Amino acid sequence: MLSASGNLLVVTVATKETDGFRRFMRSARHFNYTIKVLGRGEPWKGGDYMTTPGGGQKVRLLKAGLQEMKEEDKVILFIDSYDVVFASGPKELLKKFQQTRHKVVFSAETLIWPDRHLEDKHPHFREGKRFLGSGGFIGYVPNLKEMVADWTGEDNDSDQLFFTKIYINPEKRKSINITLDNRCRMFQNLHGSLDEVVLKFEDGQVRARNVLYDTLPVVVHGNGPTKLQINYLSNYIPTVWTFETGCSGCLEDLRPLSGLKSEYPLVVIGIFIQQPTPFVSVFFESLLKLEYPKNRLKLFIYNQEQHHEVEVSSFLKDHEKAYQGVKVIGPEENMDRVASRNLGLDMCRQDKDCEYFFSMDIEVVLKNKDTLKILIEQNEFPISDTCYNCSPKNTGHTQGRLWTNFWGALSADGYYARSEDYVDIVQGRRVGVWNVPYLTKVYLVKASLLHEELSSNDLFSSGTLDLDMAFCHNARNKGVFMYVTNMHTFGRMLSTENYQMSHLHNDLWQIFENPKDWEERYIHENYTKIMRDKLIETPCPDVYWFPLFSDIGCDHIVQEMENFGQWSGGRNTDTRIQGGYENVPTIDIHMTQINYEKEWQKLLLDYIAPITETMYPGYYTKAQFDLAFVVRYKPDEQPFLRPHHDASTFTINIALNQKVLDYQGGGCRFIRYNCSVEAPRKGWALMHPGRLTHYHEGLRTTAGTRYIAVSFVDP
Repeated sequence: MLSASGNLLVVTVATKETDGFRRFMRSARHFNYTIKVLGRGEPWKGGDYMTTPGGGQKVRLLKAGLQEMKEEDKVILFIDSYDVVFASGPKELLKKFQQTRHKVVFSAETLIWPDRHLEDKHPHFREGKRFLGSGGFIGYVPNLKEMVADWTGEDNDSDQLFFTKIYINPEKRKSINITLDNRCRMFQNLHGSLDEVVLKFEDGQVRARNVLYDTLPVVVHGNGPTKLQINYLSNYIPTVWTFETGCSGCLEDLRPLSGLKSEYPLVVIGIFIQQPTPFVSVFFESLLKLEYPKNRLKLFIYNQEQHHEVEVSSFLKDHEKAYQGVKVIGPEENMDRVASRNLGLDMCRQDKDCEYFFSMDIEVVLKNKDTLKILIEQNEFPISDTCYNCSPKNTGHTQGRLWTNFWGALSADGYYARSEDYVDIVQGRRVGVWNVPYLTKVYLVKASLLHEELSSNDLFSSGTLDLDMAFCHNARNKGVFMYVTNMHTFGRMLSTENYQMSHLHNDLWQIFENPKDWEERYIHENYTKIMRDKLIETPCPDVYWFPLFSDIGCDHIVQEMENFGQWSGGRNTDTRIQGGYENVPTIDIHMTQINYEKEWQKLLLDYIAPITETMYPGYYTKAQFDLAFVVRYKPDEQPFLRPHHDASTFTINIALNQKVLDYQGGGCRFIRYNCSVEAPRKGWALMHPGRLTHYHEGLRTTAGTRYIAVSFVDP
C-alpha cells in the first residue's frame, strides 16, 4: 500500500527557467507537490526534439539523480515541465498508480515516435492507446534505476526511442514491470488526441476530461506541436479561472507603482504610423494624458505617411521637451516597416535603464490614462497585450463585431482561428489574464526579454507572414508567452478602411467607419445629458434649443467650407437646386458640394431624430432632406435674411461660431410670436417647424462673420 503523498517526488529537467517552467511550478505549488529540478544552469544539449529525435540529456540527468536516492518505496514522477500542468494532486496520482498494479507506468500516445517500424512490436490493449510517451512516467526508485541502468547514449539521442525499446522488449518489460497509462487516467498527452480533451468545470476546479475514455488525467502534457493547446488549457487548469472565483491568480506577483519611492521604470514607447489613419491628433492627445512621469518615458515615432507629418510635428513642437528622449523616423527616410519595428526595440535594448518597451500602432485609441501603469503592475506576465476591454474593434458599419487585437487560437497554417472562449472573453463574460498565441497593435514587452529570448534583430521578418504575425511566431518559438487582459477598460481600435484624404478635415467623414470616435470628437459633451438633465430649452413656442456639436466640430465644418471656397452668390438663380430658382437666397455651400450628404443624413438620423420624436410627439422622421448647407453672414456680403418660411417639415439651425468673439449681431426672429434668439451658443441647434407657423428672419450681422448650418428636414 502507498501510505501518503510524502512517498512521491516529482523530478523534472529544466536547464532554463522559462515561462512554461514557471507555469508548471505554479500548478505544482497549488497541489503541494514536492519538486526536484535537474540540470539547472546546465546548457541544453538535448536537441530540438519537437521536430527531430532528442532528449537524451534528460535520461543522463535522471540516471545520475536516481543514484542519490536510496528509499526503495519512494515513488518518482518524472515529467517534462515546459509544457505540462497538474490538474490534480499527489494523492489522486498515487492512488491511480497503485491501481495499475505495476511498478512503472508510462504515459501513452496515439501516434508512434520516432521509429514507425517498431509499431508491430508494441503490445495490444483491449482498449486504449498503444504507444509509449517518454514525456511522463511514474515508478518506484529501484525499478527506475534498473530501467535507466543501460543508458550510455549522447545527450542529443532520443529518450523516446530508448524507453520504447525497453518497453517492447518482453523480458525487460516484465523484469521492470512496465505498463502504459493507456486510458489516460494519469497522463494526458495532447499530440494526436486534441479531439479527445475538453475542459470540465466542477466545484470550483477545472479538469481536463478525456471524453473518449471518460477519464480525468492528473497531468496534462502539450507534447510535440500542441503548445498552443496546452497554453489554452492552462488558462483554466487547475483553478486559474473558474466560474465561481473568476481569475484566481491575476492579482498575484504584481509590481505596485503606487507609493513607489524610487523612480518609475523607464519605458520606451514605440509609435508606428504605417497607413493613413483617422483621428491621429486624438491619439497624441491621449498619449499626453497617460498618467506616467514623462521624464521616465522615451518616444520612438515611426511615420511613413506624409499626410500625418502635420500632426506629428505639432505634437513634437509643443511637447517634445517633456519627455526624456525622442527619436523620429519620418517618411523622407523611406524606412520599411520591419526595420522600423526592429529599430524601436533597439532603442530600448541599447538603453541600460530601459525596463519596458510599449508598442502602439496609431490606430490605438487609449481611453484609460492608467493603461501603462496597469500593464507594468501586471509584472508576472512577460508580454502583456491591453486587449482594450476586449471591446470589439470598431469596424464601422456594425459596432460590436468580434474583432479585437488578439486571437484566441491559430489555424493549421498560422492564421486566425476562434477559440472556444473567445466570444466570452471579448464580451466580458470571462474576465482575467489570458495566454494567447497572437496579439497586435498595442503591447508591453519586458526589456529583459529583448536582451535574452527576443534578442534577435529579425523578430518581425518572415517570408510569408505579416510583421505582427512573424513577431508572435518568433516569440512562441522562443517559449515566450503572450497575455491579454480584459480586467480593465482600456479603449479600442480604429478602422482604417475607406479613409479618404481628399478633404481638409478627413475625420469629419468617419461617422460610418468609426462612429464612436467621430461622436467623441464632434458631438457636444453634453449631448447625452439632453433628456436626462433637461438641457433642451424652449426660447420660443415650439422652438427647441439644445447642444449638438463640439467646438472642434463647429470649427472643422467652417474650415472645411472655407477651404472648399465655392460660396454661392446669394442670387435667386441657383443651378444647385431643383428648378434652378431660390426664393430666399443665401451665401452658402451645400453639403452635396463637399460630398457630405450621406454623413449629414447619418448625423440627422442618429442625433436629431430622437430629439424630434420626443419634442414633437407622434411625428416620426426619416431625416430626409433636399437642402442642407452652411450659410455665411457678413456685414459687407449678406448681413441678414428677409422673413420667410422654410421648405421643410422642421428645420435645424446650428450655430457654428461664437457671438462677440467672432461676430456681432445676428440671431433668428420668429415673427408670429415676436420672439427672437439673439445670442446663439456655439454648437447649439435650434429646431423649429418649417412651414406655416414659424415665419422667421435672420437678424443683421453687424461685425465679423457668422456661420450657421441649416437643414430642411422632411421637405
